[in-house]
Amino acid sequence: MKFLLITLIAEKDPHRPARERLREVVDNAVLAEELGFDGFGVGERHERPFFSSSPPVVLSHIAAVTSRIRLFTAVTTLSLLDPVRAFEDYSTLDNLSDGRLELIIGKGNGAAQAQLFHVTADDQWDRNREGYELFRRLWREPRVTWEGRFRPSLTDAETWPRPLQQPIRVWHGSATSRESVDLAAKFGDPLFSANVTNPIEPYAELIRYYRERWAHYGHRPSDALVGAGSAGFYAAPTSQEAIETYRPIYDERIALFRKVGVEPVFPTLEDAIERSSILVGSPQQIVDKVLRYHESFGHEVMHEHADAGGLTGKQHRATLELFQSEIAPVLRRSVPSRPFPALLSAPVLALVPASDPAPVPASDPAPVPASDPAPVPASLPASGEIS
Repeated sequence: MKFLLITLIAEKDPHRPARERLREVVDNAVLAEELGFDGFGVGERHERPFFSSSPPVVLSHIAAVTSRIRLFTAVTTLSLLDPVRAFEDYSTLDNLSDGRLELIIGKGNGAAQAQLFHVTADDQWDRNREGYELFRRLWREPRVTWEGRFRPSLTDAETWPRPLQQPIRVWHGSATSRESVDLAAKFGDPLFSANVTNPIEPYAELIRYYRERWAHYGHRPSDALVGAGSAGFYAAPTSQEAIETYRPIYDERIALFRKVGVEPVFPTLEDAIERSSILVGSPQQIVDKVLRYHESFGHEVMHEHADAGGLTGKQHRATLELFQSEIAPVLRRSVPSRPFPALLSAPVLALVPASDPAPVPASDPAPVPASDPAPVPASLPASGEIS
């Protein structure tokens, strides 16, 4: 199994400068790489209280201060974006990160952001599907002729820069409906289940539907790839310590739900631990719960929240260290997962006199495959953002 940390960059304090919150995200990504997590994801939201309106910018900064960790979008809301502009942003990021980019796409959610971009409930799925179909072609083809409903047509259009990964793996975020699930299966792409708001059953049903549609479209069943999220995480040496520390954080979350008129699905922490995907307890309890969910999902990748979320900085680091030392090794052994794509590092250029016509590579670049070795995504997000 592989493990991601994901953030939507929410900010509860309206007086805190955005600069501080964004720098905190970058620091958490550096910590994730230091501790051995496989990926770090940034969501996309275009409304209060989120500072995640520009994931490619944030991930480009993270790419500059890390070297190994995979960089995820969670999700890229193609229903809101011009696919050409999205391609340009993410192709640039793919090059800057040496091919570490992993896209998770989805329609997104939130009434405010839909209003901002003039997207409606009637057309959001069509926009998401059309946007992905064009984005996918732009990534794979140097010239594209295309016509659709929601943006101007293209005639023999070139897009630059060309991406480093060819092609890139694209996950489809799924929360409540079958549209994203069917789109993923149709194109032979992996699925990432939000697995956050509700009990396990509706998410397990969508994953079963994904596998059914995968076979319907003629793909080999063993090639299907699934990831799943979690609703929160805190591990401590004993369950008593974990619950005592996390209870005020959870109670504050419940109070916030009720303040905005939302009745929580899991009104108590004990209920959430029993029926939701929240991971709070001792290392062994968390291992047992993840393996129990794996029986229903068959997932190879799991996400946790990247933010401290009410924990002190010391508590946050300590629980992530405990995860990597006592939980992750057991799950990695118990649940085999396919590897991520190899890092496509660019060749190092030798310094030459200014009068020389062109720099000469100091060494041959690593070979870049012309296409994926198989339709199997290389390996394997996140909160209610995935849809």
